[in-house]
Amino acid sequence: MINSVNNLITIEDTLKNKVINLILPNIVAVSKTYPIENIYPLINHGHQHFGENKVQEAVEKWTDIKKDFKHIQLHMIGKLQTNKVKFAVSLFDYIHSLDNFKLAEKISTEQNKINKKLKIFIQINIGNEDQKSGINEDQLGDFHKRCVQDLNLDIIGLMCLPPMVGDIKKFFLKMKNLSKKIEVKELSMGMSNDYLEAAKYGSTFLRIGSKIFGQRS
Repeated sequence: MINSVNNLITIEDTLKNKVINLILPNIVAVSKTYPIENIYPLINHGHQHFGENKVQEAVEKWTDIKKDFKHIQLHMIGKLQTNKVKFAVSLFDYIHSLDNFKLAEKISTEQNKINKKLKIFIQINIGNEDQKSGINEDQLGDFHKRCVQDLNLDIIGLMCLPPMVGDIKKFFLKMKNLSKKIEVKELSMGMSNDYLEAAKYGSTFLRIGSKIFGQRS
């Protein structure tokens, strides 16, 4: 079996050695599709942040575990449909994929019902790709303002899925500048193949799956 704890420690050590003079980012262990027996070693190690991209899978996998392990913070990192928001708000602590105002309104409604306030990232379509969700850069200021002022959402930062081609540093730098522009502190960017570059450009939440748990079958 893949030793997920050793893999996590290796990533943490790499960040400490390579990313000089920066606060180390949080590592969201992306546990989507992995069975719970692969995840328990990390839970017992005391790891705090875990990510899932499908609400139904997360509900089945994490509902009981979160009752037993109060330190766990669960992150919704996939596209969130409005008809799943009720279940997502109940289970998750963070949402990384706010990409339209209808979704923002639904999140606001559902979390008000249960007196809960999730930490939320606005997803940016940083490469202006037709096939990807996200708010365009030129719409970000107004969208952020409406979410905070009209809906009282706790927008803590920005998230991106940069293009697979091109200079990824350019996109990470744009994200860093956008976060400063709207004065949010958190950046969710960087995955197994580019987490070091993301950390160098100020990512505070890295979403890492296969480099911790091994390749998905």
